[in-house]
Amino acid sequence: MAASTRLPILVVNPNTTEAMTASVETMLSPLLTDTSFPKPTYFTCPSPGVASINSSHDCHQSAMIILPHLIPLLSSHSAVLIACYSHHPLVQQLLPYTNGEKPVLGIFEASVLSSMANLASTLQLKGHHEGSASSEQDEQAAVKSARARFGIVSTGKVWESLLTQAVDTFLGTSENSALFAGVETTGLTAVEVHDSSPELVKKRTKDAVTRLLRKGDVGAICLGCAGFAGMDHTVREAAVEELGAAEGERVKIIDGVKVGYFMLEGMVKTGL
Repeated sequence: MAASTRLPILVVNPNTTEAMTASVETMLSPLLTDTSFPKPTYFTCPSPGVASINSSHDCHQSAMIILPHLIPLLSSHSAVLIACYSHHPLVQQLLPYTNGEKPVLGIFEASVLSSMANLASTLQLKGHHEGSASSEQDEQAAVKSARARFGIVSTGKVWESLLTQAVDTFLGTSENSALFAGVETTGLTAVEVHDSSPELVKKRTKDAVTRLLRKGDVGAICLGCAGFAGMDHTVREAAVEELGAAEGERVKIIDGVKVGYFMLEGMVKTGL
């Protein structure tokens, strides 16, 4: 498809908090100056809806409310990014309405895929498997020596179990799940991340990053909330303080909004 005829990507915030949508747009816009795609459309769930998605029930309720509003928008967009860091049901619910012609991706799935790609490069898994058979102990030793596990920093404590389960389900195998270090949380809801003082949010986020890194072998950290958009610097600061400058700078910081958007651009360009 020629650049001039491409449709914009639809970026969906499935909660009703406009400030979260605005922060996503503010973070993403400077990265799109060289894109051949039109400016993305940012859509916030209308009221009544869920102001902050803090549970599996909230995910399903928000999907039920917003789905009828999204279906009419599919024909005028090339792809859809669900900007909620969860195994959000909207991803699967929208697919039948695209007739398999338009990709739909969640920022959770995008960040896990990006983490696995980064870790595979770090581990050089192909070379590790060639030459001799390796035991599970060998795999674990390779992971440890390469700092080749990823983890998630998220908001409320409920996400520790929900996201751990989501990662296990998404990755599907024990070998892949062994690369997952777990989830650490700030104790703040997504709305509180926006409404609390910057000093409190920064401290809680850095504390969560530090706990995650102390689990060992963590080489990639996913920002587990769309409300964390633009907080790369805070996570980097915590990594450097915990690991030192050299090791701290090597840790990959994965923003699901960023990687998800550009994954969708690539999928549209290649017809996937």
